[in-house]
Parts: sequence; C-alpha cells; structure tokens
Amino acid sequence: MRRYLQDNGCIAFVANGSVLPRASGVSNRPMSGKDVISFQSPKEREVTIELPHGKPVTGMAVPKGVTIIVGGGYHGKSTLLEAIERGVYNHRAGDGREFVIADPGAVKVRAEDGRSVTGVNISPFIANLPADKDTSFFTTENASGSTSQAANIMEGLEAGAGTLLIDEDTSATNFMIRDARMQALVAKRKEPITPFIDKVRALYDDEGISTILVVGGAGDYFDVADYVIMLEEYVPYDVTEEARRIAGEHPTNRAKEAGEAFGALTGRRIAVHRFDARKGKKEKVSGKGRQTVMYGTETIDLSAVEQLITGSQTNAIAEAIRHASRQFQKPAPLPEVLDYIEQTIDEQSLDGLSPFKNQHPGDFARPRRFEIAAAINRYRPLRVER
Repeated sequence: MRRYLQDNGCIAFVANGSVLPRASGVSNRPMSGKDVISFQSPKEREVTIELPHGKPVTGMAVPKGVTIIVGGGYHGKSTLLEAIERGVYNHRAGDGREFVIADPGAVKVRAEDGRSVTGVNISPFIANLPADKDTSFFTTENASGSTSQAANIMEGLEAGAGTLLIDEDTSATNFMIRDARMQALVAKRKEPITPFIDKVRALYDDEGISTILVVGGAGDYFDVADYVIMLEEYVPYDVTEEARRIAGEHPTNRAKEAGEAFGALTGRRIAVHRFDARKGKKEKVSGKGRQTVMYGTETIDLSAVEQLITGSQTNAIAEAIRHASRQFQKPAPLPEVLDYIEQTIDEQSLDGLSPFKNQHPGDFARPRRFEIAAAINRYRPLRVER
C-alpha cells in the first residue's frame, strides 16, 4: 500500500471502514459502540488498492499538493489529521486505523512557546526583527509561538520532511495568516512575519513539500488549496469546487506578503560530539516516558513532538545521540548524522545503538530520523555552525 502511494503521487490513504475516533483523549484504543461512525471516502477521492495477498482495499487517497481539512468544531477535523500523522507507522490489528497510511516523511509541526532554537534559518518566514536580529542564523533560549513554529518547519525540512501536517488549533495565529484588515492597520514594513498562507504554495511548487492543514476559521486558505475536504459529523466530503466558487464570489482583498520563491533552505553543521552524557562520574542517558530524554545533566523536552508514541522510542533516541557523538569528532551536517544513525540501525538493528551490545533490556523501539532530529535541536547546550 505504501508503494502504491509512492507510485501514484499520493501522501496519505484512509481506508473505508476505518475507525478514527479514539476511546478517549488519553487512549489510543478505537472508540466502540453503536454511535461510532466508520470512515467512508468521498467518491471524488476514492481509489482501490490491489494487494498481493487478501482483498483489495478501497478508501480516500490524498494527492501531493496543498490539502485543507475544514468543518465545524467537534466534527472530526483534528481526528482525521491525527490518524494521518500516525499513519507513518504500521498499526497492529484491532487499532481501527490499520489501513490509514501516510508518507513516511510526513512531519507534524506546531507552535512551541519557550523552546530553545539554535542557528536555524527562519528568514523565509521571519525577517527584519527589531535590533537587526539575524534570522538567517536565528538563536533564542525562549522562542515565541511564531518563531518556534517557523523553526519547527525549517528543522523538519532540514531533516528531509516530504509533507507537513499542521492543525490551526496548535498553531500561532499570527504565523498562519494576516487578514486584509490587519494588513491595512499594520503595514508590512512593520510586521516581520510572512504568514504561512503566503508560503505554502511556493513550498510545494519550489521544493515539492506537500501540506495537509486543518483550518477552522481562515477561509483565505481556499485561495491556495489544491483540495478541500469537509468533515460533517465525521463524514468527509470533497468540497474543492465549492470552495473555489466561494473564493471567487467572496474575495478576501488581502495582499500577498511574499514573493514567488519560498526562500533559502540553509543547512547547519551540528557539533554532536559536544553532547555531554556525563552525570557525575558516569555517563547517563535514557528516555523518561514518551515526552522526555535525559542526557547527562540536561533534560530534553519532547512534549510537542506529537509523532512519538512510546517511551521505548525516547530510550532509543537517547542512545542514538550518544552513539553518534562517538562517531563524529567534529561538526557535521545534520542529515549526515541522521543518515549514520539510520544506517547503524539498518545494518545492526537497534542493538547497534546500545553500548552494551546485545545486552540492553529490550526497551528500544525504532524512532524516525525526524524525532531524533527534534531531540538534537531541543538540546539547550547545542552548538552549530553555518
């Protein structure tokens, strides 16, 4: 099924009959009972995937490009996006989302107030900050909502993301859009932020990066969308043509605040050899639940990295960073560090990350390169070079 998506220019697939709602906000188990509404694809987006074994699977395909998911509150927009973001993994039977499949390079990004950012080029989104602060090599100990979301996107692209997943509910409003009235009151020369709405098309047209975006209140996004899916009581409808008609009949009159090009994607050299695993006289690295990596005396907060699903992954991330720190004796491009870690796992399995070689207690699960990169980027003593 993943090969079908790749061969047919799609970034996600949701099978008919899938149960997307969870039993509760703190459970990964599928909702059960007579009120559960299983997924049924709009006919316009429906495809059938032939399998080498078993019955063909029919469902909704999401093509590459810019797709927005709309609908009223509590009608299933975020539930659909959450199912897609978990579709980067294969599911066990009984999950309800066994055949929800997503681009393996899909990365969920959000605002993350207070995180540290080190040497990231956020200039495609933010420039001309007060005091002439350099946004082509932006560093802060305490990022705002907009600067953190810009950094999260640029770091994801640096790590090789092919699709961005964004929910309006967890985004910085001023990062997502400036409407015509705000543009009239606050001139562009006084606003350092270029909103995502003015970059999302160039991101796909220039860089081939698709976006799936949940939008509840910003119809201006109709102007830049390739596809529009509306959820009504968890039932999806393809309303692309209607959205285009509405956009034509009700122009927003907002001015585009960016040029045609997306902007520079600048890599960094990471001083991974300077990650200090010592705590007292011994080295100590480990995961602490799903949301935290303990690395020496530092605590790496991964609570906003939503595609981590188990503490066994954070355990593996901690050891993966320590493993890389012993291999690289000078700063190296981040993709090179991530490639080395993935090659180690491919060739030696997860045992290759353990300093004890085949003696770890079995609490590793494979993380993706994007979550490893997220941990590296959130290490507060991080040192980088342009």
